[in-house]
Amino acid sequence: MIRVKNAAEIELMRKSCQLAAKVLVMIEPYVKPGVSTEELNKICHDFIVKNGALPSPLNYEGFPKSICSSVNEVICHGIPAPKQILKDGDIVNLDITTTLEGYFGDTSKTFFVGTPKPNAKKLVEITKRCLEIGIEQVKPNARVGDIGAAIQAYAESFGYSVVRDFTGHGIGKEFHEEPPIPHHGKAGTGPRLREGMIFTIEPMINEGTYKSKILKDGWTAVTQDGKLSAQFEHTVLVTENGCEVLTNLKT
Repeated sequence: MIRVKNAAEIELMRKSCQLAAKVLVMIEPYVKPGVSTEELNKICHDFIVKNGALPSPLNYEGFPKSICSSVNEVICHGIPAPKQILKDGDIVNLDITTTLEGYFGDTSKTFFVGTPKPNAKKLVEITKRCLEIGIEQVKPNARVGDIGAAIQAYAESFGYSVVRDFTGHGIGKEFHEEPPIPHHGKAGTGPRLREGMIFTIEPMINEGTYKSKILKDGWTAVTQDGKLSAQFEHTVLVTENGCEVLTNLKT
């Protein structure tokens, strides 16, 4: 069942989403060569707790850390580790989800570590634009399929591929709600968007094949061909005339 949020729920979602957005801004100066993904995890964990919230990934279905850190060929759900040291030229997606007053806020960003390589820079820039293009499709009476179709057309025009195995999702009092939001597909298909729906759009765009595999840890998803993957994510509210990006930090 797709849940439509009321005004009180939307306000609580705004608060959680704004905190998640603040975490991404806070952590950026720490993303540099020589830092471990475990250090980034601890800094984010402490900031979230200090702000009266919980880091949602921690112990979610057994996930062992407070954020996901996905480096280079890792598509998503990378597990922070003390021995994983970021190097100049790496890209790393940090996926932040907060639980504040019982509501979830979910956002992610792919960061450059030091000086990006030209191919990585282009992939990350195109992936960010894919998210923006997906958001531009969100309005009442549009279809879920409109989002994925627009993202897929743009990504593939640059020779990139769109991950099929992971999607965006409804979000609210639960981390993952209906409907799934694929980042590929056909316009005019899928559930119709309604005012008050809240969901994530989080395209994962690969340099090579869209196909993924899961490592032995049961979580880390990587590209089958070992090429780079990038991702950006926002939590979006369908409004009367369009949408509001709840995880855009308001100054």
